[in-house]
Amino acid sequence: MCWLKQLDVLICDDSMLIRKKLKDLLEKLGCRVWEAQNGEAGLEVYQQVNPQAVFMDIVMPKVGGLDALKKIKIYDPSAKVIMLSSTGTATKLAEAIKNGAVDFIQKPYEDEQIRHALKKISVKG
Repeated sequence: MCWLKQLDVLICDDSMLIRKKLKDLLEKLGCRVWEAQNGEAGLEVYQQVNPQAVFMDIVMPKVGGLDALKKIKIYDPSAKVIMLSSTGTATKLAEAIKNGAVDFIQKPYEDEQIRHALKKISVKG
């Protein structure tokens, strides 16, 4: 059993391997998971599901993570978006936070970082 209340979570990443690994972890934690392979699809899924949390890659084809973050925040100013990126520059981090991301996790991530980010969101409600 999980200490988290059940959360609906969207994973938005162009890497199928990252999505699968993260989905497996999130489902073990009791979350319901949706997936999108780019920011454009992520926005569509977000509008259909209205998840409590989003794990968003920064570098993706079509619509990148920072643009998708901005669009999601326009659609839902209270959206809880956690940026995931292997290209963790201070500039991208600052831009993500400025545009409303609640957290920024560097890839490769540790499972505990994901649990901690979800716990913060779960506590905030």
